[in-house]
Amino acid sequence: MTTYLDGILAAHREAAAADTRSLDACIEAARSCPPARGFTAALRAASSHGRLAVIAEVKRRSPSKGDIAAALDPAALASQYERGGASCLSVLTDERFFGGSTSDLRAARAAVALPVLRKDFTVRALDVCDARVMGADAVLLIAAALDDHELADFHALAGEVGLDALVEIHDEAELDRALAVGATLVGVNQRDLVTFDVDTSRAVRLAPLVPSGVVRVAESGIGAADDAVPLAAAGYDAVLVGESLVRAGDPAAAVALLRAVATAPRP
Repeated sequence: MTTYLDGILAAHREAAAADTRSLDACIEAARSCPPARGFTAALRAASSHGRLAVIAEVKRRSPSKGDIAAALDPAALASQYERGGASCLSVLTDERFFGGSTSDLRAARAAVALPVLRKDFTVRALDVCDARVMGADAVLLIAAALDDHELADFHALAGEVGLDALVEIHDEAELDRALAVGATLVGVNQRDLVTFDVDTSRAVRLAPLVPSGVVRVAESGIGAADDAVPLAAAGYDAVLVGESLVRAGDPAAAVALLRAVATAPRP
């Protein structure tokens, strides 16, 4: 069965095949960037006080739901997120499927002091370098989109150029793969890759399997603080929330409600 992810990855790999830039030159450019803001460190610091850290997302649309807020102002929205107490930002940069752009990331990051995740589909080493050069502090690596060699190579390259890497997983096998490459920041996506439905039990099931030294992030299907409570109780340090915050009448207040959720003590 063809999934949303299959189509998106095919388009990204096709574009990658047409890119003839020198990898060595791109790595050098990435290494030359100013120091990153420390994405994982910001989540650790926020959750160390017994409250759930929030990664607030700038998201214009999705392939399954269409436009969410196509005309949003990324800088203004990022500022509201920061006022509400968000620990980090996530910014969609995929244009074809999510309506995002590099400009959205740059504008959002320039408006705040928060670390920023480039939310996109990393399929090659150049994507990692591009994330650093455009100003991101972290890059997304989706385990389901990468083979073992790609996952290991991209994770290592991210560290080499000064990026944190959020390794996104969906099941136990992908968690094993993430840990095998040394991931210290793992996101559990509750959205099924075949149906795009949300399974709210997925993150709770996987939480106990994530080692205590790894920062745990729950993703997708989090619409309000009530949705975050069982995730925090299961041991998550942070939640990544997009659509519900973008649609909120008061994004700062919506972030604050999530931020008020108490986390479970870590061993």
